[in-house]
Amino acid sequence: MIHPRLLPAILGLAFIGMTVGNAQQTATKLTTQDDNDIQQLYARYNLAIDTGNAEGWAATFTPDGVFNNTNKGHDALVQFIKDWREKRDGANRRHLNSNMVLTPTADGANASIYLLLLNVGVRPATIATTGIYEDVLVRTPQGWRFKSRIVHADPGPRTELK
Repeated sequence: MIHPRLLPAILGLAFIGMTVGNAQQTATKLTTQDDNDIQQLYARYNLAIDTGNAEGWAATFTPDGVFNNTNKGHDALVQFIKDWREKRDGANRRHLNSNMVLTPTADGANASIYLLLLNVGVRPATIATTGIYEDVLVRTPQGWRFKSRIVHADPGPRTELK
């Protein structure tokens, strides 16, 4: 049995615990506006990379953003797009994303989304690759940005040994 003099203290602590818990839940909840803004981030990313806009693509990342664990920071990101565009020999590409899953975090959100990369420089268009992006997103004064982005390309077809 609880001593009657302890009851107010226990109830007070319980109230504080519920208030802190609710504040933490509110801090990590994404709004409909967040979802819309994040969708626009993905669209800007895809359009910039497909058109070779290196500065626009790098701007979808934080200043210290990382792509595929090797390209870190604005200058490295810009150079990556310039190199990538040169290597693709003029083939037109279209990045398409679907099935986004957002998970709120204390710092922003984690996301995963399917990648379908089309080569539209040939007719009919062909699938260049498929995979999944693994993203860490943060809200900045300029809006939502990628803190890090990793592409997990799907493996090629298995060959049977005979």
